[in-house]
Amino acid sequence: RAAPVRAAPRAQAGKAGKVNALATETEAAPVCLAPPANSSVLGIILGGGAGSRLYPLTKKRAKPAVPLGANYRLIDIPVSNCINSEVRRVYCLTQYNSASLNRHLSRAYNRGGSFQDGFVEVLAAQQSPTNPDWFQGTADAVRQYIWLFEEAKCEEYLILAGDHLYRMDYGAFVAAHREASADITVSALPMDEERAEAFGLMKIDDTGRIIDFAEKPKGDALKAMAVDTTVLGLDAERAKEFPYIASMGIYVFKRDALLSLLKEHFPTAMDFGSEVIPGAKDLGMKVQAYLFDGYWEDIGTIKAFYDSNLALTDPDPKFSFFDRSAPIYTQSRYLPPSKIMNSAVSQSVIGDGCLIKEGANVEHSVVGLRSVINENVTVKDCLLMGADYYETEAEAAKLLAEGDVPIGIGEGSVVQNCIIDKNARIGKNVQIINKENVQEAENEAAGYWIKSGIITIIKGSTIPDGTVI
Repeated sequence: RAAPVRAAPRAQAGKAGKVNALATETEAAPVCLAPPANSSVLGIILGGGAGSRLYPLTKKRAKPAVPLGANYRLIDIPVSNCINSEVRRVYCLTQYNSASLNRHLSRAYNRGGSFQDGFVEVLAAQQSPTNPDWFQGTADAVRQYIWLFEEAKCEEYLILAGDHLYRMDYGAFVAAHREASADITVSALPMDEERAEAFGLMKIDDTGRIIDFAEKPKGDALKAMAVDTTVLGLDAERAKEFPYIASMGIYVFKRDALLSLLKEHFPTAMDFGSEVIPGAKDLGMKVQAYLFDGYWEDIGTIKAFYDSNLALTDPDPKFSFFDRSAPIYTQSRYLPPSKIMNSAVSQSVIGDGCLIKEGANVEHSVVGLRSVINENVTVKDCLLMGADYYETEAEAAKLLAEGDVPIGIGEGSVVQNCIIDKNARIGKNVQIINKENVQEAENEAAGYWIKSGIITIIKGSTIPDGTVI
């Protein structure tokens, strides 16, 4: 009988030092595979669909290209996990607005440095004589490029999502897959009853093999999906608190298993989670669960994205960019240090190359690279994504003289509880405060949307002087 697949070590920010420590360090050393991951594992990141839940942030970019944490983009999370796990060959599948994603990946990962012995490439959806349609789902996206993945010399395919925030050693994931001699291994999260009904759940036997699936069950159907999570490595106390396991949408496939499933057994299946993997279980393939007992967040909605970014400002955040043993990589932009004049900044994250001028007050906010916050501006509970370029003083002065608005937040403005996308031009004495607590609104012509009470200023929009939103 195969040994149960044990849980990944529980990730806790700040465990190696005090609150507000400059750096933390993951306690567990990365797992070394034999044969090594850089020659035996191919990473495939699924970029997702149109990203409608993240609109308008996805209006001009693919979902994995959305900025994150002042200096990064969403795609940097799974790619960095791959680098840190020695998975050096990575493809990212996308079909919407892929230009900025392609540019970022090319500049960040395909110029030597930490990734010099591998590659990260974007594979955009394309029509062909055998595939006249665009990607129809996760499995269909992989199937359309199966000819390319089949050429790769590898033992396993590592299927990842492009819109999750977490830090994971994929080496331990693949090692558990091999130890169990599984055809497919599904990474799973422990869940309490309150959250479980919002996820796709799995039931396992006493070896960790998956024997049943249920999509967002409720009532008796939910209770029937309870499992003994000590089998996967939780201690008795936490197993009692978290009696369910939910799929993370992250999979390891044995090479032959993936090829046969997509080409022979399920040649028209569109989705891995609801069709291919349950079908593989029904065919008698060994589908195993691997418990990841660390921080993980699906940031596919505006609220989840906003909350996850602002959580980075906490004194001891659940996810930290300060882990020196498993860093998050990104594009080197060679920007100057941020400059803060006679202003107040508290519980905030400031990206590279920012300018915060006299009298400004920045509180509980994430300030993205190249942000310009002018005199006497108040920024509270905000995610500022910054800008793609600087305007010179002469260019800004010319715009002001012509009655236009330079990039940045104008003098005397107040912005609160909002997301300001890149290259936005906020005039003087503007108030973006959602005073009437509107929960949902669409006003693209005026440059903003409101979702879940959070105002999002659209990329490149201009908000004139004195505007109140």
